[in-house]
Amino acid sequence: MATENKNLSHYNLEDVPSAEGMKIGIVVSEWNVNITENLFSGAHEALVECGCKSEDIIRKNVPGSFELPLAAQFLLESKNVDAVICLGSVIQGETKHFDYVCQTTSNGIKDVSLKYNKAVIFGVLTDNTMQQAIDRSGGKHGNKGIEASITAIKMVSLMKNL
Repeated sequence: MATENKNLSHYNLEDVPSAEGMKIGIVVSEWNVNITENLFSGAHEALVECGCKSEDIIRKNVPGSFELPLAAQFLLESKNVDAVICLGSVIQGETKHFDYVCQTTSNGIKDVSLKYNKAVIFGVLTDNTMQQAIDRSGGKHGNKGIEASITAIKMVSLMKNL
């Protein structure tokens, strides 16, 4: 298990580049909203703590995780954002629907990132149970939204410093 004995929220502010002047889009799935709202809160707080102004954070909602890649593309086309963070939560059910949604979402996010040559961050929980999602959205394993924001900041900084 990737998160065993790890807290996704822990980072050393001294090890993270400043997010001052960065404009970040965040696309949030409305499916499993109790989970995705926690992810958004963590992501937003981390960006602000690292120097990004609240007015430079653009949030857009989509019905589900499947729609995250297209919404990220819309943001990259219509707003001058440095990166887009995609936040969602897909929980295993009794059918193969889980597999299709997870695979398509992850490939779509990767494809948009490469197409636009900008960081599009995969902040989608793909858990077997609701409890695992709770644990990774502010529970005992921290908050994947925070991890996604730190990743976005580091990738934007990398691009700007090349």
